[in-house]
Amino acid sequence: MKTIDLSSTSVRVLNQSLHGEVQDLEWQVTHPGGKHNLAVGINAAVAVDIEGHAGYYCAGMNQQASVTVHGNVGVGVAENMMSGSVRVKGSASQAAGATAHGGLLVIEGDAGARCGISMKGVDIVVGGNIGH
Repeated sequence: MKTIDLSSTSVRVLNQSLHGEVQDLEWQVTHPGGKHNLAVGINAAVAVDIEGHAGYYCAGMNQQASVTVHGNVGVGVAENMMSGSVRVKGSASQAAGATAHGGLLVIEGDAGARCGISMKGVDIVVGGNIGH
């Protein structure tokens, strides 16, 4: 398992490491601290565990990956996802799964307004409330 500590590594390094020819199939991201754009644009069959809260657009444009966030997420989690899965073990802000074309988004807590707006084939499961 490859571990990336975001208290000493940039989000850019994390995302670049997850692009191209990825050697490690299991990734752990520690100390995310609510940073934005975590694990975006992945196009590989890898598992990414984010150990804490994530900011805006976490796991956006996902293809093939399995991303789990052990905390809450900000606006636009799994936006424009094509395939794979994203699981939030907390709550999500607005526009979760917006414009997603495929895959599975699971939010164990609540989701804000516009969840699934303009969805085009994604499956979304929310365990709590889903806004107005």
